[in-house]
Amino acid sequence: MKRFAILSVVLCFGFLVFPQDRSFATRETLPEIKVRLSTAIQLSDLLNYAYLSNPAITASKESWKIFIENYRIGKTYPDPQLMTTFFPSPIETRLGPQDWNLTLSQAIPFPGTLTRKGRVLEADVRIARLRVDKTMKEIVRSISTSFYELIYIQKAIHIAQANLSLNKRLSAISQNAYAKNKALFYDVSKAQAQTAQIQYDILLLRELEQTEKTKLNTLLNRSPDDALGNAISLLPRQTVYSLNEIYDLAMENQEDILIAGEKIQKSEDAIQLTKFENLPSFKLGLFYAGIGHPEVATPPQDAGDDAVGVQLGLNLPLWFGKNKSRTTKALAVRAKARANKRLTANRTKAVISRLWFKLENSKRLIALYKNQLLPQALASVQTAESWFREDQGSFADFLEIQATAYNFQLSLERARADYGITLVALEQLAGVLLDTHQPAAKGEN
Repeated sequence: MKRFAILSVVLCFGFLVFPQDRSFATRETLPEIKVRLSTAIQLSDLLNYAYLSNPAITASKESWKIFIENYRIGKTYPDPQLMTTFFPSPIETRLGPQDWNLTLSQAIPFPGTLTRKGRVLEADVRIARLRVDKTMKEIVRSISTSFYELIYIQKAIHIAQANLSLNKRLSAISQNAYAKNKALFYDVSKAQAQTAQIQYDILLLRELEQTEKTKLNTLLNRSPDDALGNAISLLPRQTVYSLNEIYDLAMENQEDILIAGEKIQKSEDAIQLTKFENLPSFKLGLFYAGIGHPEVATPPQDAGDDAVGVQLGLNLPLWFGKNKSRTTKALAVRAKARANKRLTANRTKAVISRLWFKLENSKRLIALYKNQLLPQALASVQTAESWFREDQGSFADFLEIQATAYNFQLSLERARADYGITLVALEQLAGVLLDTHQPAAKGEN
């Protein structure tokens, strides 16, 4: 549990996804953040806003409070019982008629039972706390994913607009070339078709931009059409952990695995609790009876005195079949919890492996497009244009190479966005920043 404080701060406040901006805090008010978001979108502002407003976070916190109160309720003694009886026809006794009686009783579990029950309920509190962290991490991931998508879309719009201007120029060139018999009518049609395609791309991208902004607004619990500005790009980050190290970090920090571990501990405490539940419980009571004066000629000296008695009860767990079943059930719950933890750990490793492949592949694609394909394509565009103007190349080749360069530009930005999204997902599972080694907690080697 020594990592709880670290995780609560690091994971819940979003440091996992923007280490270059360490100013994330929750002291600002929503109106202040809203003003900034209307002009420029920073990931820190999005996470800050969500922490203050997202209903899923509020619901998980309130659920945690519910389990805290359940722990306090379940650890206390049962309520005492008060019962009174009035007799329409009083019962005659030696001291006089018994008009009414009153019984006050208190059930007392076997010593140690409430302590064991408290440990079971305490595990529920810890599980609820982990679910708060999990909810916050899911919000961080959803917002970060949408943020990276928005960056890609806005950059793609910028690239498309630049290529639209270039294609309009190429379309004009093709028409002049066709008039001079230096280009075919097919070249003119292809240039116009490429221009129309880019115009459609821009239209589609603008609609996608609005869709992504609507998604962000819903995650922030805002109106879908609230104003959002342009997304501010984040600096690229590189992992310093190996795949096996990420596996180990996830086993220590991933909420689903920690919850599974807490359920095992809860089942262990439940097994101990069944041993106490199979023992007798006690009942202590006070009896008071109101006695009237007897209607006799020579009443006894203590006639009319009220009766007071002390009661002691014992609950006898004689149904051994039920007691055995209670223990057998607790053992089955523990076996199930252990199997679920192994299953969760295996699934988590499989997800990490898949994300690691996607991360490495995105990294390779970024290097490929940035260092080789895109520079070569841009150089080829210039060469093709020069050859066309010198009547050494066809206009169709010029158009084809220009379209290839446009696609490579979009592919580079797509790979960058995929890399950022995948890195965030990996960090959520690892529970630490992956671009810098984390210091060991006190008491750890």
